[in-house]
Amino acid sequence: MIPFTLEGLDTGPAQTWGSVRLVPLVRDEPVPHLRLHRRAYAEGSPVVDVGDGTSYTSFIPHAFVATYVDGEDPAASYGTRLLDKDLRRPPSRVPVQKTRRMARRVAKDRLRFLPQHLAVEGYLALHFGGPEIAWEEWSRSALSHGLSPRAERAYTGARVQGLEDALRVFEILPGQCGVLVYVLDALAGAFAVPHPDDYRALHATLIEDLYGEQIYQYGLLGLHVQDMAARIDDTSVRSLADLRAQAALRQREWAEFHDDVMAARLFDREGSYKHVQYIDDFVLSRFLPSFALRRENHIGEVITGEGGGVAYLKTFRLSDSQVKRGYLLSRLAAHGWNIADTAAALGTDATGLGLRLERAGFGYLLRKDVLNRYRADARRGRTVQRPKRVTPTRPHAGR
Repeated sequence: MIPFTLEGLDTGPAQTWGSVRLVPLVRDEPVPHLRLHRRAYAEGSPVVDVGDGTSYTSFIPHAFVATYVDGEDPAASYGTRLLDKDLRRPPSRVPVQKTRRMARRVAKDRLRFLPQHLAVEGYLALHFGGPEIAWEEWSRSALSHGLSPRAERAYTGARVQGLEDALRVFEILPGQCGVLVYVLDALAGAFAVPHPDDYRALHATLIEDLYGEQIYQYGLLGLHVQDMAARIDDTSVRSLADLRAQAALRQREWAEFHDDVMAARLFDREGSYKHVQYIDDFVLSRFLPSFALRRENHIGEVITGEGGGVAYLKTFRLSDSQVKRGYLLSRLAAHGWNIADTAAALGTDATGLGLRLERAGFGYLLRKDVLNRYRADARRGRTVQRPKRVTPTRPHAGR
């Protein structure tokens, strides 16, 4: 069970631009002792050694550095600098950098981690080792290398139509420390930081974040979301105090509706989380959903302090196909990678499950003759016999 919530981050009035709705998150007081700044990578730092003999490859424009600030003295934000044009001469070839680990302590009071990629790598690592028992259906490659290589598709914010303009015209509120991004009122992702100065410095990095296929397609539709402006009951207003009370009431109603309806599935109570690194009184974790079908599922990373309060948050919404892949892998692992047992639990037969694995992109895990048999059985409308158990094996693979 995921133990953290957005308590301490108040929902502000939404701002819309075309299909994009941005909902600010405001703190009454900044999170003490923790600051966040950006470290840019000129070459994108595409290869990351995750520390277990496997590697993660992606375009990574920057890292975040969390700094523990001792004492109560005020601290200034490091800030960032984003250029419209890069005036430097392009390199003759694309360099490949190698970065050590997704999250790494670079000093006693400083932690460097790769935003979003820390969470995405956790999703890619889901049951990455593959079958733990050598059932006869699994291919030699699956038993030897697991799910290596594992790849998923995502889009940068620059490719989500309307998002760049929405971020540019967005009015940052006093005390704002985060935002929730919606496209056609589908929650695309959440972002929160410890201090308002951190948010102002990092607001523009949202255009470099990753967004799922559904969000990208919604942006292409070019539709406009409805303005959720609340009307004030003017019959009950007799003074400025009445007007303030009515405005406060409408703001509370909007915040309750947003938190209970629009953002209700941001944290999955049946999901899981894993601690990654510690920095004094704070802990960096990443979380996965329960992969429930036909509803939204978010992965992400979070820094929490004492009591589980969120100091930092970055999430990524999985597409329906990504949810289905996570669901199938979780069900297989829960039933010892036994095709017949898993199929029975899913209300189908071995043929149906085998073809679902193929449609999900996992056909290479099955032996070719077994997969061909499933295809033939599907054409003939037959089921397959229960498989025999062979010898256990522990695969070793690269991600």
